[in-house]
Amino acid sequence: MREDDYQFRSPGYYIRAASQPFEARGAAALRHRVFVEEQKIFAEHDRDEIDLIATHLVALSTYAGEADQIVGTVRIHEEEPGLWWGSRLAVDRDFRHVHRLGTELIRLAVSTANGRGADTFLAHVQMQNVPLFERMHWRVLEEADLHGVPHARMQVDLSRYPACANPEEGWFRPVRRAA
Repeated sequence: MREDDYQFRSPGYYIRAASQPFEARGAAALRHRVFVEEQKIFAEHDRDEIDLIATHLVALSTYAGEADQIVGTVRIHEEEPGLWWGSRLAVDRDFRHVHRLGTELIRLAVSTANGRGADTFLAHVQMQNVPLFERMHWRVLEEADLHGVPHARMQVDLSRYPACANPEEGWFRPVRRAA
């Protein structure tokens, strides 16, 4: 499908905390497609105990101005007071070309943790995604192997992200039109 086709179909995306059952189901299904079926990191599912305490964030495509489907997700959780982690960032294969979906999810994740009192925000990032995170003011702390996949443990410069007090509201991100 051409980019123009996606722009017709979805003029923009909601980036927000999952607050509806269909959003939680869509995020879980997307993670399964990406981490189990596509990347084969997990054999059966990627769910773990963090899912029970995490805030799940989603990117929703729109159709005729209404939320349509979950096309991106990430989760965040506080491991101990002030120490936050982001994990399981996934964007649907058919929407990876859409400008800034992943970066908007990262921005909401960090801003939400910042609004909830984060002193430190960390993530294990697959090595191919490190340059994206570095452009977004993250730095590599060390390399690690998780589930047989090379990752970098990274930390973000929290001063670069304003606090988000209401992640359930989130924001709408219009699709950038080609010039």
